[in-house]
Amino acid sequence: MNSSTFFFRSQCLKNFGAHRNIHCLRFMKKRSFSISGFTCHENPLGILQTPKKPDGIKKGTSPTDRTRVESNMRRGLPTKRGIVGVKHVIAVASGKGGVGKSTLAVNLALAVASFRKHVGILDADIFGPSIPRLMNLKGEPQVHEKDNNLMPLVNFGVKAMSIGFMIGDDAPVVWRGLMVYWGELDLLVIDMPPGTGDTQLTISQQVILDGVVIVSTPQDIALIDARKGVNMFKKVDVPILGMVQNMSLFVCPNCQHKTHIFGNDGVIETSKEMDTDYLGDIPLDASICELSDLGTPIVVARSDSYNAECYKDIARKVMNKVGIKFD
Repeated sequence: MNSSTFFFRSQCLKNFGAHRNIHCLRFMKKRSFSISGFTCHENPLGILQTPKKPDGIKKGTSPTDRTRVESNMRRGLPTKRGIVGVKHVIAVASGKGGVGKSTLAVNLALAVASFRKHVGILDADIFGPSIPRLMNLKGEPQVHEKDNNLMPLVNFGVKAMSIGFMIGDDAPVVWRGLMVYWGELDLLVIDMPPGTGDTQLTISQQVILDGVVIVSTPQDIALIDARKGVNMFKKVDVPILGMVQNMSLFVCPNCQHKTHIFGNDGVIETSKEMDTDYLGDIPLDASICELSDLGTPIVVARSDSYNAECYKDIARKVMNKVGIKFD
């Protein structure tokens, strides 16, 4: 996929109409741009794009890949592509919102980076972006001089891109294009929006994913949607790297009493039921929430803590699964 182009389709135009107080993104100078009001644009960056003709089957394609490409061409499906300069791509997803998916995605990216790897994170939750706050990043991305693609912002040694860098905290947005120059990365982590909608399907069909990590609390109501997420990614042939049980055990800081607020071992049992690996458990700890809100994730702020080690343990398992070597 040239220049890491993702297409996110939205139905919002049906609700708002094409001519109701919509202000399109516009370039002000060569390296800056601004957005105001309700934002909508087929190509929000204003970058000229030449439609591509469907690729044929390249010489040297393996029989298995040839069969897949031929099948996709017959069915009119897009051919999955790698991202230039990026060795591995994984997604972090959840069937339901509010289970700590974005916090896990950020700490997972930072944990992999702690093993001296080049890591990036893409905020695919375009209607509720969390990465700017979690990564303590603000400002407009610069435009790459050679290909006019956006340059990610960087903090804690991790590259990050989010629609949140280009709109205000309270501005709604309809976003249908994103072009990013990532450079050389060992791993790109995509923070998916919650659910099993069009964004998940589009990325799964257009980008070669090494796999997906499913996040859930052990609560039954969350696990219902987590199962849907696992099944969706299986249907689009994306490997399930495993499931993470988040916010499971609370330890009282005063008396050290342990309480399973959202239930006990629900994700462990579900992973067995769905023949999926269990990657680990993240406790329910106020420090994780507080540090995330401050933009200093616990893997960075308290790198030697037990909670940080939980994220690093999950990172080791993920790197092993996708083939990233580490010491």
